[in-house]
Amino acid sequence: MASNFIQPASLYAPEPPVDLSSREVRAELSPPGIRAFFKIMERWKVRDEDARALLGGMSNGAYYALKKNPNRVLDQDRLTRISFLLGIYEALNIVHSEPLADAWPTLPNSNPIFRGSTPLAFMVRGGIPAFDLVRRLLEARAVEA
Repeated sequence: MASNFIQPASLYAPEPPVDLSSREVRAELSPPGIRAFFKIMERWKVRDEDARALLGGMSNGAYYALKKNPNRVLDQDRLTRISFLLGIYEALNIVHSEPLADAWPTLPNSNPIFRGSTPLAFMVRGGIPAFDLVRRLLEARAVEA
């Protein structure tokens, strides 16, 4: 039976997602994203090997060239990874004090999703789906905070 109920228009109109397939958009977002990524890696005391893995498996040469000159245009995958890491960083700093927020990614974690490993190791192994899970976990905690 068809319903005559009409859903009322919402006053909330979400912003459309950023078009990371656009080179122009990536050119605008990449340099500040790259600089933020390296600051986060420094704050979290992440080894270069793990930082390269978080970026999707960069070679040493490409990684150090990026570190030396962040004014580059990243591909969609790497920019997505950095976006997730920025969200994780932000949520951590809402949920925890600065020292714990900076240490949390490298501390063993008893949450069942991590299976006793560190969140960093979980993200290195799991890639973007793991980044998404960690960010959602922390954002849910941030809402509670």
